[in-house]
Amino acid sequence: MTVNEARGMRSVTEAAREVAIRAGAKPRRWGSWYVAEHRIRSMRSYLRTIIATSIGNPVVYLFALGVGLASLVDRNVGAGGVQGVSYLAFVAPALIASAAVTVAAEECTYPMMMGFKWNPIFYAMNAAPISGKQIANGMIISVLVRMVPTTIIYFAVMLAFGAVPSLVGGLLVLTASLTGIAVGLVIMPYTASIQEDKGQMAMIQRFGILPMFLFSGTFFPLSQLPVYLQWIGWISPLWHGTQLGRVASYGLAEPAWLTAAHIAYLAALGVVGWKLTQRVVVRRLNK
Repeated sequence: MTVNEARGMRSVTEAAREVAIRAGAKPRRWGSWYVAEHRIRSMRSYLRTIIATSIGNPVVYLFALGVGLASLVDRNVGAGGVQGVSYLAFVAPALIASAAVTVAAEECTYPMMMGFKWNPIFYAMNAAPISGKQIANGMIISVLVRMVPTTIIYFAVMLAFGAVPSLVGGLLVLTASLTGIAVGLVIMPYTASIQEDKGQMAMIQRFGILPMFLFSGTFFPLSQLPVYLQWIGWISPLWHGTQLGRVASYGLAEPAWLTAAHIAYLAALGVVGWKLTQRVVVRRLNK
């Protein structure tokens, strides 16, 4: 091989290297959004179910409560209602927070495990210039993209049923989304670490989500529970999110420090869960 041929080959190699570096610049910078886009596109396979549940659930719940249970409760508790408002207004912040938690539980369980196990797309993404942290971030973004519209629709139905005293209650979309993502980020590190499906997802629903729904002051004030059961509500993200929603919706009277504690607790769960998710995803991809 002559010197000129060697120089020519070196130039071609360097040119190819530059092209590869430029092609990988966007994924390295915007990888989280690419992962989120992939996950959002995959949601189209069950888009009809998402739309049906997003509209149907609030209509059914609020109609059943507004026409049935709420009328009975209001008739018996008198003009003062529950915490000074109608029963429907009392329970509505809990329902929208519960809807956000349900979405988080769906999107942070099977889709997360699927990316490692049944359709190991995460490994393919990681082989490209997309890091494990970006994959974790992208999945979290996709959860929010599904959750926020769901809570907006729920809030619109609540307005139609008169379950929100004023438009200021629109803050319920934020409080519910914060609650949902806090719960989701508690679940996501665990599901990202599962090697074999042995019913863990069902156990999360039965022994995590359902008890939280029942013991978080959803349908009645937490103070109505025996003292020895109230601690379940105190550690439940759903209780903190529900109370925060009630403050935003109808101005529930509570100390300012307690409202700040609700926000701090949910934010802390979210941040810790986010960091743990990143760590678990990176460790599993690097095995």
